[in-house]
Amino acid sequence: MFVKSIILIRGLPGSGKSSLARVISGNGNYPIYSVDDFFTDKESGSYNFDHKQNHLAYSACVENTRKSMEARCEKIFVDNTFTMDWEMEPYEKLAKEFDYRVYVVTVENRHGGTNIHGISEEMVERMASKYEVKLIPPKKKS
Repeated sequence: MFVKSIILIRGLPGSGKSSLARVISGNGNYPIYSVDDFFTDKESGSYNFDHKQNHLAYSACVENTRKSMEARCEKIFVDNTFTMDWEMEPYEKLAKEFDYRVYVVTVENRHGGTNIHGISEEMVERMASKYEVKLIPPKKKS
């Protein structure tokens, strides 16, 4: 029996979240979802962000994840910035509902990646300043 897992990949824009998701998913052997998918034209690959539709993008990402859990996918990857804990809550609730183990992976830009979505340095700095990290010690085995 396999352990169903959802892997939330978080980091600042340009850190390499999407690239890492492709690598650890076996180049797409498992589903990968991102808010960016909503703003990316499937035919041309061009990215056109519209902040007015951001809530729709987040909803679509959660709904796609739900569908994969309903289909009992063994592993599901979600790469978003997830700068604050509450942004991961919908996925944690789904994981509980569908009995998935949650892993959170933070990507640091140690490889010199670039922000390809045109997000200003000021905005990235603002995101970095509110980035929440919660280290939870493992439970002692009884």
